[in-house]
Amino acid sequence: MQAKRIFVAGHQGMVGQAICRRLAQEGISPLTATHRELELREQAAVRAFMQKQKPDIVIVAAARVGGIHANSTRPAEFLYDNLAISANLIHESWSAGVGRLLYLGSSCIYPRMAPQPIPEDALLSGPLEPTNEGYAIAKIAGMKLCQHYRRQYQVCFHSLMPTNLYGPGDNYDPLGSHVLPALIRRFHETKAASQPEVIIWGTGNVFREFLHVDDLADAIWHTLQLSTPPDWLNVGSNEEVSIGELARLISETVGYTGRIAFDTSKPDGTPRKLVDSRQIRGLGWAPMIDLRNGLKLAYASFLREQEQGILRGDRK
Repeated sequence: MQAKRIFVAGHQGMVGQAICRRLAQEGISPLTATHRELELREQAAVRAFMQKQKPDIVIVAAARVGGIHANSTRPAEFLYDNLAISANLIHESWSAGVGRLLYLGSSCIYPRMAPQPIPEDALLSGPLEPTNEGYAIAKIAGMKLCQHYRRQYQVCFHSLMPTNLYGPGDNYDPLGSHVLPALIRRFHETKAASQPEVIIWGTGNVFREFLHVDDLADAIWHTLQLSTPPDWLNVGSNEEVSIGELARLISETVGYTGRIAFDTSKPDGTPRKLVDSRQIRGLGWAPMIDLRNGLKLAYASFLREQEQGILRGDRK
């Protein structure tokens, strides 16, 4: 790719930070804007920014995200905020003459009982998982906007659907984070308090796939090199693990030796969520970080960010 002016929306989040690290490896210093500098939910602000900056490429990594508790208790917030962010960035990118936009969705866009592994064409083939329906609907709208703008206006607006992500810069809020960072923090704090037991939500029997965020950043860069990418591609590790096994691996990584118990009165969420990543693998990309090594890297990042006082999710 020739040198381009690339705007990374959401550069302070886990995914945005990883994208910026990957671009730096290519000698690219991306265009960014903090939340204070640019409110992505306000169309006029996004329009003014795009018309002034005129980026060549936009990467949409900005979103309101959270785990099962946050999604299930604040669905209106997740639906509205993500609809606004997606619509404003996609439309105003087109309006400003942006020729290429890469939109990041999520594997939660697929139906709750989609076939496993989930192929790209499973989209809109069945009901969504109720606990994250608001977020999923907003993300579906964003990727469909990209598809239709591409078809109607001949711009290269396309999407990637990553599986569950983790890594440096993750959110460790006990009430708002996803399962993997929530468990890292819980095991760490339980070990520090010398408590005999960690309690996990649900049965522990549902399965999830996890991808290190630096592997996603590499997939983003790889996809941007394709002249005619598909409208959307799944991005996954092809490693599936039960929540119970994940808890055991995190316990081992943290060095916690107490008991692991499960609160079966709490929801499990989708029974299984493994994406079919054969399309992007066929286009030459593959992940490099397996789960066991990825957990070691993630825990090291957690400790470093905690020591530096920059851990996301710490309540002041």
